Amino acid sequence: MVEPTAHGDVPSIEAFRAEVRAFLREYDARPATPGRSRRDRTRAFLAARYDAGLGALDYPVADGGRGLDRHHVDVYRTEAAHRTADDGGSGFGIGLDMCLPTIRDHGSPDLRRRFLAPGLRGDEHWCQLYSEPGAGSDLAGLTTRAVLDGDEWVVTGQKVWTSGAEHADFGILLARTDWDVPKHAGVSMLVLPMDQPGVEVRALRQMTDVAHFNEVFIDEARVPADWVVGEPGDGWRMAVALLAHERSSIGKGGGRQPVPVDRLVDLARATGRADDPVVRQDLARLATGARIIEWLNLRSGIHPSVTKLWRTRQGRDAADVTARLAYPGGVAWEGPRMGTTEPGHYADPDGSHWAYGICDARALSLGGGTDEVQRNTLGERVLGLPREPASDRDVPFSQVPRNA
Repeated sequence: MVEPTAHGDVPSIEAFRAEVRAFLREYDARPATPGRSRRDRTRAFLAARYDAGLGALDYPVADGGRGLDRHHVDVYRTEAAHRTADDGGSGFGIGLDMCLPTIRDHGSPDLRRRFLAPGLRGDEHWCQLYSEPGAGSDLAGLTTRAVLDGDEWVVTGQKVWTSGAEHADFGILLARTDWDVPKHAGVSMLVLPMDQPGVEVRALRQMTDVAHFNEVFIDEARVPADWVVGEPGDGWRMAVALLAHERSSIGKGGGRQPVPVDRLVDLARATGRADDPVVRQDLARLATGARIIEWLNLRSGIHPSVTKLWRTRQGRDAADVTARLAYPGGVAWEGPRMGTTEPGHYADPDGSHWAYGICDARALSLGGGTDEVQRNTLGERVLGLPREPASDRDVPFSQVPRNA
C-alpha cells in the first residue's frame, strides 16, 4: 500500500491517485460486519477515510486538513465514485458538504477545533435548520428568536423540511437576534445542540411514503454564547455561503438522485420500446443532460446555481420519461416499499417500483432553493440584472406586517 502523504505536503496528481486507490483497495478488502445499518457503514467509512488523511482534502492544514486544491478533490471523487453511498449517505452529506465547510470558512478557531474533525469522521451528525412555515423562499423573513441570556442564547421557534433531524447531534440554525434592523441584518447563524430539552423533532411523511423530512419545534433551547458562525447579525451572509455549498453539492450529485439513464434504457428494453424513435430521442436527451452536468462540474468558478438548475431539470425529465415508459405499471407494485432503508434507489429487485422515482423527482426543484430562486440568483448576481422590488428590504423587521 502507498503510504499516505503527510498532512501539509502537496503530492502530484498521479501520486495522490495511487494513494486514493490504495486506501480504497485496502478498505474494500476488510471483512464485512454483518447486521450493520447503512448509517453505521457510513460512519465506519468516514472514520477510516479521515484517519487515512483523505477526509479533509481541501481543509487548511491548521484545521487537520491537507490543503489540497480542487484537482485533488476531483481525483478522489472519480476514484471513489463506486463508494457514493458510504461517502455521505444516510444524511451525513448535510454536514460534510454544507455545515462543516461553512464552519471551516467562517467559524472561529474554537468552533473549528470543536466541530470539524468529529464531523468529518462521522462521529457527529448534522442537520440544517433554515426553512420555517412562514419563511420559505423569503427565508430572511424567519421568526425563530434567539435572545442572549448571560453566556447562552435562548432559542424559540419552529423549523420545517429538515432532513436528518431525527439523527442529528447538531444543527446549523438561522435565528433572529435583532428585530429592530431590516430583516437581512438581524439574523445570526448558531450551532444548536439537538439532544436537549426544548427540541422536538416530528417526522413528515411524503407522497413517496418515506419520512425524509421533519419539522422541528424549539422551545427555550440553549446554545453557548460563542457558538455563532461568523458574527451576531451576520447570519444572512453565512446563510448564503452555506447555500452556495449546498447547491454545489446538489449539482455534483449529492442528495436526491434523478432516475439513472441506464435504468431507463433497461426499462425501455423490458417494455419492448427500445427501438421506438421517440423513446430513443428521450433517452439520448437524458444521456446528453447527464454528460452536460459532468462537464459543468469540471469548470472552475462556475456559479453553483447553474449546476443545481441543470440537475433539477434532469431529474424532472427523467421522471417524465419514467412515467411514460412504466405506465400503467409505474403506479402499481407489490412487495416492500422502496426507500424504507435505502432512499434514493428507484427499483425493487424485480424492477417493478418506479413510482418512488417519479414522485421524489418533484423535490429536486425545491431542495436547496426553488428553481425560481436559482434563476433570480443567476439574473442578479451573474448577469447583473436589477433586483426584484421589495417594499420591506430597508424597514426594521419589527415594523414589517406579518401573519399572526
